[in-house]
Amino acid sequence: MDIDIRIIFTGLFLALGCFLLLVASIGVIRFPDFFSRMHAAGKADTMGQSCILIGLIIYSGFNLVSLKLLIIMAMIYVINPTATHYLAKAAYMKGVKPWEKGCKYGESDPFGVSCDTSVAGKKAKVKAKR
Repeated sequence: MDIDIRIIFTGLFLALGCFLLLVASIGVIRFPDFFSRMHAAGKADTMGQSCILIGLIIYSGFNLVSLKLLIIMAMIYVINPTATHYLAKAAYMKGVKPWEKGCKYGESDPFGVSCDTSVAGKKAKVKAKR
């Protein structure tokens, strides 16, 4: 059984890309506000897609298919950050407030758009009683 080094590198890049996409998905679910979620989706998603495309380029060798994959990767590097930036800018201009440390997500309204800064959680209430 002859395993080529190219297949090993392809597998490594594909696994790394899938891991980064999984981390981006978990970040979108777990982070508290819109801006944090956009950050997770924008950074890890771009890197995950890039690693998967690099793995496919290594597997296909240097030919016309790899050139097309490089063009797709260059477009991803331009489009993903630009789209993330403009979505965050539109949300900010619309009035979506960033999450503040100490605020529980969704405390003041069901969508968590604003946060009441007077309520900081159990630790602040305990300190206030002392």
